[in-house]
Amino acid sequence: MADTPWLSIIGIGDDGLDGLSPVTRSVLNSAEIVFGGRRHLAALGDDAREHIEWLTPFAESVEILTRYQGRAVAVLATGDPMWFGAGSTLVRTIPLSEMRIIPAPSAFSLAAARLGWPLDEVDCLTVHGRPMESVLPFIVPGAKLLIYGHDGETPKKLAALLRERGFGDSDMIALSHLGGAEEAVCRATALNWAEAVPSLTTLAIACVAAADATILSTAPGLPDEAYLHDGQLTKREVRAATLAALAPLRNQLLWDVGAGCGSIGIEWCRAAKGARACAFESDPSRLDMIRANALALGVPDLDIVEGQAPDILTGRPGPDAIFIGGGLSADGMVDRCWAALKPGGRLVANAVTIEGEQRLAAAHQSLGGELIRLAISRAGPVGDFTGWRPLMPVTQLRVSKS
Repeated sequence: MADTPWLSIIGIGDDGLDGLSPVTRSVLNSAEIVFGGRRHLAALGDDAREHIEWLTPFAESVEILTRYQGRAVAVLATGDPMWFGAGSTLVRTIPLSEMRIIPAPSAFSLAAARLGWPLDEVDCLTVHGRPMESVLPFIVPGAKLLIYGHDGETPKKLAALLRERGFGDSDMIALSHLGGAEEAVCRATALNWAEAVPSLTTLAIACVAAADATILSTAPGLPDEAYLHDGQLTKREVRAATLAALAPLRNQLLWDVGAGCGSIGIEWCRAAKGARACAFESDPSRLDMIRANALALGVPDLDIVEGQAPDILTGRPGPDAIFIGGGLSADGMVDRCWAALKPGGRLVANAVTIEGEQRLAAAHQSLGGELIRLAISRAGPVGDFTGWRPLMPVTQLRVSKS
């Protein structure tokens, strides 16, 4: 353990170096090497120290930074480095004992103060270097969103998303250069938004839904019509029961084996913050459907893998949960999945054929858990009357790994 931190991560507001406290300024002055973005490094002027500008991708900069371990290094970051900032990445690589983190007020805090929005009632998001579709699960009636923009076009793109979803009456406030001399505010509804704004902008959205708005809960069991599919879709009622058995948890990883149109993996990711999923599918014609569904439902980071399970599973990080929706007839499928599952993980497998049921019965015999049957009927017209139309019954294995 280092006796003295060699790395200082310093948050800087839009007021630049003038906004630093005397103590923070002394920390910066004592550094031999300074990392930062072009704008931050330019504020230092022509001092004699080594200045290193961040690279893209950021991971390459982290690798370079670690070469200076033991020397006095300062990292300049925007606002609070732990709010979608450099600090959030660096603490995953460098021990906390080797660094000090000195935050400035975040743009989220400054925006909330300008608007009078309690931060505990707001979803704080970013689309800086990330897909715009990642905000879709948060667009629901009455929601308040604060979003770090990627560039000056971000508000126009988000306004288009809101209009497409029937949220055109939502109030949008672009707050630029917060805390600096050039601070500015631009306000309009999503329906009327047309302006580009400065790159350093935080966007506030107060979501207002029209009567015909597309409103999708993050609870499992989205309507079947929310998905593009070719018939290989786990039906809504069975999907909800399946996700309940898989028990999505924060930051955990799911393998969706035989993903079909991707519904289980998508709803796993929507159900818990930071939840991740890998969708394995052998049919090339379904890969585009999975991608389209992932984007439309706000899960752009879904990992989609083409290949035949169980062989395609080899060498991948162990999951916290596994759903087997297809491929039960492949030799060794359940055994390979069970071996890869982390301790404490959940395995759920569904079957609609007798042969699939036999595989699940054998797995239940060896692994234990629960074996259940889900029989769903939906009301439909029978001539001038209404009757029940049964769906194919689903046999489900649920088992946890001790």
